Amino acid sequence: MSDENVQIPFDRKHLDGVLSVPGARVAARAALVLTHGAGGDMHQAQLRSLARRVASAGLLCLRFTCRGPNLARRTRAFGAALVRNSGLERFTLTDVFLGGRSMGSRAAAAVALSMQQSAGVLRGLICLSFPLHPPGQTHLHVQRSEDLRGLAGVPVLFVSGSADAMCQRKLLEHTLKDMKSPATVHWIEGGSHGLTVKGRPEDTVLEEVNACVVAWILEHSPTAALG
Repeated sequence: MSDENVQIPFDRKHLDGVLSVPGARVAARAALVLTHGAGGDMHQAQLRSLARRVASAGLLCLRFTCRGPNLARRTRAFGAALVRNSGLERFTLTDVFLGGRSMGSRAAAAVALSMQQSAGVLRGLICLSFPLHPPGQTHLHVQRSEDLRGLAGVPVLFVSGSADAMCQRKLLEHTLKDMKSPATVHWIEGGSHGLTVKGRPEDTVLEEVNACVVAWILEHSPTAALG
């Protein structure tokens, strides 16, 4: 696999991105487009590790940086990464997955909602540490889950820590009951919002997350590994 730096035109400027590409002999047919949370960037360890694992499985992974807490801007940036100079146009893709960590998963959910009405290649949404509510403000979970509950027919994977202060377990499970799309949760036992687990090596948590995400993508994209 290899990493290629890409520039994504956005608001008269450019967003920095990295496209992780499988080996030259693999005709990649599926891609994951991925972004970070409110306070990080695309170089965050969790995203780097996942991108490499995705590419090693024969899939493309485009991750990009768009800093700041403005959700509307982050959502527009996600859309730009999908359609403008992302490096994906040279591949014949049959399946595209949207993903993000924390606030990035909220932006991905908003884009998925806007895409589901058009016939296309969207096959699923991956939410790493979806921030269902701010710490101590669980009453906001209905507002935060509006886009998720609006989805219909777009499979969703949640990877969340069971001790996440921004995603109370019972509230996420309640949200799943209100969703029209098929949804799965993979709980990282003892995991925080950052998916760290006290007393557990970081690399073992990353491996658990990566294995879960790649297996789920392959399950929902049966042609992805045939290249």
